[in-house]
Amino acid sequence: MYRMTDELGSPIDMAEKDQRIEELNRQNEELRRQLTAQQKLIEKHKENLQKCLTVNKTLLIEKVHNDLLEDVHSNLMITQQERIAQEREDIEKQRKMLLKRKPTSTMTKKDGFLKPGTTEKMFTLSEFYERDDIMKLRQAALKKEDVDLQLELEKLERERNLHIRELKRIHNEDNSRFKDHQILNDRYLLLNLIGKGGFSEVHKGFDLKEQRYVACKIHQLNREWKDDKKANYIKHALREYKIHKSLDHPRIVRLYDVFEIDNNSFCTVLEYCEGNDLDFYLKQNKCIPEKEARSIVCQTVSALKYLNEIKPPVIHYDLKPGNILLGHPGQNGGKFTFAFPGATSVSGEIKITDFGLSKIMDDDNTNHDGMDLTSQGAGTYWYLPPECFMPFGHNLSQAAILEENTILNAKEVEFPSKPPVTPEAKT
Repeated sequence: MYRMTDELGSPIDMAEKDQRIEELNRQNEELRRQLTAQQKLIEKHKENLQKCLTVNKTLLIEKVHNDLLEDVHSNLMITQQERIAQEREDIEKQRKMLLKRKPTSTMTKKDGFLKPGTTEKMFTLSEFYERDDIMKLRQAALKKEDVDLQLELEKLERERNLHIRELKRIHNEDNSRFKDHQILNDRYLLLNLIGKGGFSEVHKGFDLKEQRYVACKIHQLNREWKDDKKANYIKHALREYKIHKSLDHPRIVRLYDVFEIDNNSFCTVLEYCEGNDLDFYLKQNKCIPEKEARSIVCQTVSALKYLNEIKPPVIHYDLKPGNILLGHPGQNGGKFTFAFPGATSVSGEIKITDFGLSKIMDDDNTNHDGMDLTSQGAGTYWYLPPECFMPFGHNLSQAAILEENTILNAKEVEFPSKPPVTPEAKT
């Protein structure tokens, strides 16, 4: 075989040289392929970033416009309320003046006599009642206009609250490390953030295996926590899973799965319930008609009865409006759907959620009194179950409830005058 030499006179094998060139070409192609893939990935990230910037820009501009419109609208209605108040005051003055000119029984049937010390001519009965009817009609019209304005102001306030809530949700979603639609546990596709708590956040997800929407509650442990605190948190979370997993009732949110994400986070997968909770509804609408409230209470009692009758029984310990999800019967073949954010009715089904402070009442978890709190000071005192606390302490802080022995001194429930409550509801 013919052999060439290099500059130093060393022989070069042409076949070996060709093989080396071919290897370098393959490496070059692989590097070029990797570079192209990285460039595409960078472009995709840039595109996603641009979309996020565009959405944020649109939302911020929309917020400014909405705020301006709301402010203009609110100021306009406040001005109208001031006008109505002024007109009412004017009408009241005119009515007082009219009463001074009301005819008396001592007047003649023709022209009225002037009372001593008055300079105004007295009206006849027909003139008096004519003007009196006009003023009453004006007062009624102003009252209706005032009521309409008040309803419009309340509507604006509800819309403002929804807008603020959505902006907070978007802000929390942008700062979540799970914002890029990851697939957890090779099964659950994260779609968007629903809500965020102290140590957890809930995402709407899709179960790729069961082909259904789910709620993925991601528990995030603080990296700075000590090992014993982490272990305690995980212990309580696993206990919640153990309790919740076994529950099967139409008024209780189902829990499907739990799995570890990494050393500092894990996920529980729950039934997806689109909509709001009773706490948000009350803040938006102030009160609930008694018939609808009765339905909510009856459904809640149904769930509590189930929890009390299963063996061993379960106590929720934190059954408050924020843990009662509102829904309504769907129109699509009876499918269950939950109340949309601006809903003004709670005439549908409810579901109880969040069993983080629940307790299984078996022989190992009861003391001599048959009760044992999950942890000292846990839960919200106003809503702890009647087995340990009663619903007293309106407008008091939790510290004040303890310091003033409010629970121990409570003897009866006092109902406010408004809204009215029927005797049947009180008993």
